[in-house]
Amino acid sequence: MHAAVGDRLVVHSAHVGAKEREGVVVEVRHDDGSPPYLVRWSDTDHESLVYPGPDAEVRHQEHPHAS
Repeated sequence: MHAAVGDRLVVHSAHVGAKEREGVVVEVRHDDGSPPYLVRWSDTDHESLVYPGPDAEVRHQEHPHAS
């Protein structure tokens, strides 16, 4: 798993009917984009250091094309 600042981290729930948790990656601690990530969670605005598990995915931010 690799992420960059601005990407979204989505953690899928293992329980039926439970909501996914989503946040924005605000810091990546390794140059290659590997975990851990500092994530600001959208539901609480709290920041936490995350080592994503198999129930998580990174949704990469689309970068604007240079003109």
